[in-house]
Amino acid sequence: MFSKILGVSAPHIRKATIFLFFGFMGAYLCSAYMPAYAAVDIWGTPISIGEGDNTTLEVDMSGLHIDDEEEPAPGARPSQDTPRRERPRIQTFPILSVSVEGNSEVVSEHILSVVTSRVDTPLDQNRLARDADSIYELGFFSNVDYRITDELDGVNIIFIVTENPIIDDIYFFGNTTYSEEVLKDLCFTKPGMIFNRVFFRNDLQRIREKYQQDGYVMTRVSDVRIEDAYVNVFITEPMLGNIVIQGNNRTRTYVIERQLRLKAGDLFNASRLRFSLTKLQGLGYFSDVSVGFEQGETDDLINLILTVTEAKTGRIGISVGYGTESGFGGGLSYSDSNFRGRGENFGVGFDLGKRQQYWLTLDQPYMDQRTFSWRAGVYLRNWDELKYYESGAFVFDYDEERLGGYVGIGRKFSERSKLNWFLTSEWQKIDLNIYDATPTLEQMARLESGTNFTVTGRLTRDNIDEYAEYVKGDIESVFVEKGIEALGGDWDYWKYWIEGRYYTSLNFLTNMFERNFTVNDIPPVFALRVIAGDSSGFLPWAAEYSVGGDTTLRGYEDKRYRGDQMFLANAELRLPVHSNAGVVFFYDWGMAWDTRLPGERFDFGDLAEGYGLGLRVRTPLGNLRFDFANGRDESRFHFGFGEMF
Repeated sequence: MFSKILGVSAPHIRKATIFLFFGFMGAYLCSAYMPAYAAVDIWGTPISIGEGDNTTLEVDMSGLHIDDEEEPAPGARPSQDTPRRERPRIQTFPILSVSVEGNSEVVSEHILSVVTSRVDTPLDQNRLARDADSIYELGFFSNVDYRITDELDGVNIIFIVTENPIIDDIYFFGNTTYSEEVLKDLCFTKPGMIFNRVFFRNDLQRIREKYQQDGYVMTRVSDVRIEDAYVNVFITEPMLGNIVIQGNNRTRTYVIERQLRLKAGDLFNASRLRFSLTKLQGLGYFSDVSVGFEQGETDDLINLILTVTEAKTGRIGISVGYGTESGFGGGLSYSDSNFRGRGENFGVGFDLGKRQQYWLTLDQPYMDQRTFSWRAGVYLRNWDELKYYESGAFVFDYDEERLGGYVGIGRKFSERSKLNWFLTSEWQKIDLNIYDATPTLEQMARLESGTNFTVTGRLTRDNIDEYAEYVKGDIESVFVEKGIEALGGDWDYWKYWIEGRYYTSLNFLTNMFERNFTVNDIPPVFALRVIAGDSSGFLPWAAEYSVGGDTTLRGYEDKRYRGDQMFLANAELRLPVHSNAGVVFFYDWGMAWDTRLPGERFDFGDLAEGYGLGLRVRTPLGNLRFDFANGRDESRFHFGFGEMF
């Protein structure tokens, strides 16, 4: 009927009806399922974007607070004030295409590499939301959303992104430890790059690690702001306010303060604090040292509370020695390493037997650029039945009486310098008596009694690692001694010698023997000492080099070898076996030559050797040293305090 009225054929009317039907349905679907957009800026501030093409995007990037805020869980996006409308799952709609809009710096291929919604797969609204989150987590974008357009045979997916600004420069504020250039070098983010919050978060972590590795563990990034494409990073470096020392009833406060590597107003540094506490413990003045903290007057100030528990520093020492030729010897002494609470060393004592001696000493070992180290002392030695040798052969016995006194002073060249100097003046009156023998004129001249006045200078390079919990590093010293006849002495001569000490850990022993030799972070240590000396002019008996005894060549009596030239080497393997004990394997080489005698000259083939086993024990009386040594002629037991070197 309609075909007759309209004047068209029936097939054309059916086609028009179908076209109108699908046209109305398409309009309905577009109006019903077109989503409203919502976006969130990079710092978590919700930003609403209205429907339509005339929306204006306003992003406030001044609110970034990286530090001291809880970061969202990986993969989580900031909450959105305007939620997407839930689109029902229409499994029959396949995805025809996936594309990106809004990107100019980041290539689409990189963005789509994290998308799991694929062409020819069914549309899944939840998967699309996860894909948008994945794109956001790339870090390049402040806003990420998506749009769905329908086709007759499926849908098209378009991800809409808003890129972060391109960085013009990065500025740091509050940094005093490292320059801005150093901090910029730690950052992967550079000017001219698009800002990536993930990359920059890693940049900030590297900056934190730099501070922490160097001991500035309390330094933090307090704020980060982006203003006009400039990244401003604010760093807070806490400083020490007041340093309160308590518990020291006897020890003077300045004795403690001069051991601290931190002063009021310094940046807080955990490495320096740890070193300071180790130094205080090593003094032996305190049985316990602890530290606490209090908030200062401002947020960037920290007050340090140092509490010490004083220990007894006065010690009574008993020395015992025995040799198959020299017999028994022993003595009694008293020492105080914190005399009058001023960090001074006081000592008084005596030894009896064939090596009779008396002494009184007082010294201040601490030195820096402003503080002088000094020492003074007097002594009387009466040594009987000493043996005189020539070319290694015994000739006769003699007695030696020596009365003397000395004063010395020295200091460092600068506060952080490894170099220091010390100058000592010494006066000695020597009386030598030969008995049961008729010496030659040369022998009488060599053993001449008299007065010796000397001035000795020492220059030392101390390269010991102060921050290590065990002895590690090296020390080199040069000595020059001048015998001065013009100032009351009977001899005029020069002596000069060098001394080197080397200490290194032997951690490789753990791998070699598949056994842990470390005890309380103290590894096995190899220690080496080498001394070589020469002289010019007539060297009197009282000033000759001597080798032998518990401080030079173990396994031999004191001063077994004498001369105007000398060489000595001591090697020790120190193995900790307990927190308060260790064993030592040692080997000593040494000799002194009197070049005034026929056939005597410096020759390594002449070196005497001593070797043995030692025990080190830490006690309330101090560190005790027990050594049993085998020499050429006898075995000897040696006892003393502390390491030999």
